[in-house]
Amino acid sequence: MALQAASLLPAAVTVHKEGKSNACFKDVGFFGLPVSDHVRAECKSSLVFRRRELQVRPIRAQTATTGPAIDQAAPEEKKTLRKGSVIITGASSGLGLATAKALAETGKWHVIMACRNFLKAEKAAKSVGIPKENYTIMHLDLASLESVRQFADNFRRSGRPLDVLVCNAAVYLPTAKEPSFTAEGFELSVGTNHLGHFLLSRLLLDDLKQSDYPSKRLIIVGSITGNTNTLAGNVPPKANLGDLRGLSGGLNGINNSVMIDGGDFDGAKAYKDSKVCNMLTMQEFHRRFHEETGICFASLYPGCIATTGLFREHIPLFRLLFPPFQKYITKGYVSEEEAGKRLAQVVSDPSLTKSGVYWSWNKNSASFENQLSKEASDAEKARKLWEVSEKLVGLA
Repeated sequence: MALQAASLLPAAVTVHKEGKSNACFKDVGFFGLPVSDHVRAECKSSLVFRRRELQVRPIRAQTATTGPAIDQAAPEEKKTLRKGSVIITGASSGLGLATAKALAETGKWHVIMACRNFLKAEKAAKSVGIPKENYTIMHLDLASLESVRQFADNFRRSGRPLDVLVCNAAVYLPTAKEPSFTAEGFELSVGTNHLGHFLLSRLLLDDLKQSDYPSKRLIIVGSITGNTNTLAGNVPPKANLGDLRGLSGGLNGINNSVMIDGGDFDGAKAYKDSKVCNMLTMQEFHRRFHEETGICFASLYPGCIATTGLFREHIPLFRLLFPPFQKYITKGYVSEEEAGKRLAQVVSDPSLTKSGVYWSWNKNSASFENQLSKEASDAEKARKLWEVSEKLVGLA
């Protein structure tokens, strides 16, 4: 009734937007009839009470509607706002550095550059303009299993989450006449490219499992040279793991061969063999852990980066002629920058989340699922490789 009375006195009572009323009672009447002092007092009392209600109610409405909405949105907002955390091995040059740059410059990723040479990595990051807040350099020497274990421990102590692990670093010694060895005595190419990454991936698997990132991934860089179903893969010496007798013997050259298949040492073949191991390992990870963990396991060949430092140990004539040959004859040439963008795609692109896949790109830079060679997709050989590797790195 008091509110109805107020509506009949437009000239006598005004209520401002900020909720304050200006109540002024004159000697007016309802429909021309005089109002008694008693009625005026009742109306004034009712309006004062109503004014207080008007001041309080909007505040209650805001609290009731906005409070729960903020509480419900908070967890999702936290997930989408957090930067992804990615470890890239060999990130101080070549494909690794280009990938680190491609991811860091989006502002959506923090890159852990896992490298042997801290100063080289720092200079490289600055030279390509990676923002300081988007990268961290951590020491890792894949040719030392103790260094791999120390890296895993140090990473955990950093408190950072792990959303993606990229196993990229590689040793390629195509002109070597005699083998070199890791700290534990394994032939250097396989010991670094395969065994070092195998241990690293196994040690950090639990960290990946704990990630709350929308898509957690483990990526191992492969190579066309390890696939004998391609023209490049048939250039001698061809990859061939045989029955793994050399690997089973420890690759130390003391009482057995330093080559996986038990043959004579060949630096170029050792690299190609290690790439077959990388691709087999990715598939075995997929078979053992994808369904249980939801982690996406993938490999890739980003194209022929003919100018990469990976060829620094090759003969000068090769380094001179190989880039133009790839650019103008095979048309397979890819710049480091483009290759880095492709690997960054496999790290972060929502359309490349299929697990157990070996990715490649066509001449239009469109990604597609490529076919691996018979040996590089041999499930039984992958299982045996896994078991032998576990023993060599001390996990079994």
